[in-house]
Amino acid sequence: MPQLLQSTGVASTAVRGAAAAATAAQPRVKKFDIYRWNPDVPGQKPYKQTYEVDLNTCGPMVLDGLIKIKNELDSTLTFRRSCREGICGSCAMNINGTNTLACLSRIEPNTTKTTKIYPLPHMYVVKDLVPDMTNFYNQYKEIKPYLQREGEQEFGKVSHFQSVEDRAKLDGMYECILCACCSTSCPSYWWNGDKYLGPAVLMQAYRWMVDSRDQKTEERMQKLQDHYSVYRCHTILNCTKTCPKGLNPGQAIAGMKKLMGGLNGPKVEKRQ
Repeated sequence: MPQLLQSTGVASTAVRGAAAAATAAQPRVKKFDIYRWNPDVPGQKPYKQTYEVDLNTCGPMVLDGLIKIKNELDSTLTFRRSCREGICGSCAMNINGTNTLACLSRIEPNTTKTTKIYPLPHMYVVKDLVPDMTNFYNQYKEIKPYLQREGEQEFGKVSHFQSVEDRAKLDGMYECILCACCSTSCPSYWWNGDKYLGPAVLMQAYRWMVDSRDQKTEERMQKLQDHYSVYRCHTILNCTKTCPKGLNPGQAIAGMKKLMGGLNGPKVEKRQ
């Protein structure tokens, strides 16, 4: 009897193994519709190209799928990527209608649904999924995103300490990776991107305004006292909804408006 039970167990294990092998052998083909445009081809207009990827031989994230397509199917496909850990912000793109990071976005396992990938919206496109970030970075540079102190500084001589409470004020802002997902989801930034700084840059500006070690808060606020830099935010909150890091740019902008409320600047009734 023990010998019979043992044989039965071996047989059932073999059956399960064969079934698993058969399941693994069945391809799980997933379609990817990807925005394509090559400026080096004269007269070419943007178009959508479909690729089929077997999910059995692909990693779980959209970035894995893009890398597989580039390595095995079409080496001309162009996109940015670096860390693959949601830290660098390089692989920001619009996936299935949402601005997010390809390395943090899982591939929908349902093979009947097509994954649609476009570059970040309302930005000039360099090629395929690569947006032109020049204006975004120039705006970031304008806010002087670094510690500013009064007088001449001797670097390395003095430490500027913070209390635990003051340090906590920076939480939820310093983690921003400048991927531009929030700014490119904001309708106000779509229409006034040349003058309105956008959620990402404004959150970083506020991060330095509330830093207890910085001594140029007044100057930072005065620089933003115009009709467009801050006050084109209409609290739509697309920025907060789409942030792949779970941050809240809308709250930061509200805090900035409250902080700047006492400054002499454009009056509410004169704002366009």
